Amino acid sequence: MKKFGFLGRVISHGITLLLGVLLTFSSLRVMSSQADTIASTTGNERKPTQIALQEQGNKAVKTSTSFVNAAIAKTGPAVVRVDTERTVSQRVDPFFNDPFFQEFFGDRFREQIPQERQVRGQGSGFITNKSGIVLTNAHVVSGADRVIVTLKDGREFEGQVTGTDKVTDLAVVKINPQGADLPVAPLGNSSQVAVGDWAIAVGNPVGLNNTVTLGIISTLARSSAQVGIPDKRVDFLQTDAAINPGNSGGPLLNERGEVIGINTAIRADATGIGFAIPIDKVKAITDTLAAGKQVPHPYVGVQMISLTPELAQRNNSDPNSTFLIPEVEGVLVMRVMENTPAAQAGIRRGDVIVSVDNQAIKTAEDLQSLVDKSGLNQTLKFKIRRSDRTLTLNVTTTQLAQMS
Repeated sequence: MKKFGFLGRVISHGITLLLGVLLTFSSLRVMSSQADTIASTTGNERKPTQIALQEQGNKAVKTSTSFVNAAIAKTGPAVVRVDTERTVSQRVDPFFNDPFFQEFFGDRFREQIPQERQVRGQGSGFITNKSGIVLTNAHVVSGADRVIVTLKDGREFEGQVTGTDKVTDLAVVKINPQGADLPVAPLGNSSQVAVGDWAIAVGNPVGLNNTVTLGIISTLARSSAQVGIPDKRVDFLQTDAAINPGNSGGPLLNERGEVIGINTAIRADATGIGFAIPIDKVKAITDTLAAGKQVPHPYVGVQMISLTPELAQRNNSDPNSTFLIPEVEGVLVMRVMENTPAAQAGIRRGDVIVSVDNQAIKTAEDLQSLVDKSGLNQTLKFKIRRSDRTLTLNVTTTQLAQMS
């Protein structure tokens, strides 16, 4: 693919800055013995940890009214460990099919090589309904042949994956309580979360069950592209509460012990930067996944970046640019995928999308959000700047195909 000259270098530089993002899923082939120390926190804006010593005879008794302790007592029993097993086929080295090899060793040596191997993984989750509905990440249970759900009190249940959605990285696992009384995690409202609010992460990082870490909400609505996983369609909550491999699928709680998000990913190149799926997004699709149905994700089929007049001007002044870009604010089409609504509508690489259905488009996030909210099989009017022309093209959304 030809580069855009200056713009191409900007894009290339930007991509190098999007360093790896780790989905917080733990493989049991690698374990850690690292222990973490959790510091007490105080503040005038929150009720501080209060420890009172009461004399009972000659004996001192310590009592705690920590909001963290109260939150975990409320929700902790509903947090579970999710263990998975899956069978992976191994590719036989072509060397073993070589006639020279077979002449001297025959097939017996090759038959001794295992053709399959078992891979085990571990993540977290939480129960949201006494009927046995467990929420976790899609990447925790993806491809699993067997799922075991273990409660904090030691009870184990076989789990059945009823639905996964890789676009939002969410999954529902169903367990049969068999008459047992299951603890349930109360769900909060992520729309009411503010930067600076307390954030409590609960899960099973690096195999250390029932681990609790404390931090704050660092940022709201961090886009998937900013996080470094552009194939997802989620605006994440960012937190500095410690999240590690094995935390995937576990809850992020507010100070009242309500679930405000599902812990999902961390930045591999940083410390104290973790991401959670807002619980309001989870609520919107849980019933669909529990019923085994496909979550609708409208799609038009373009790869894009946000464009400003300044960026376009700098590209146009570069003598190595392959063509000129309209010096406007909008979304620059970097690639049109084959056999997609955008291709069928006549959108081309280098077009600038400036509005959809008369709504101004200033960033790639604006366009993605509008398409997401439009619904399936909806015809949208794209206003396009192409060189010195302005075009209006009708684009009909379709379902995004999820990669296996």
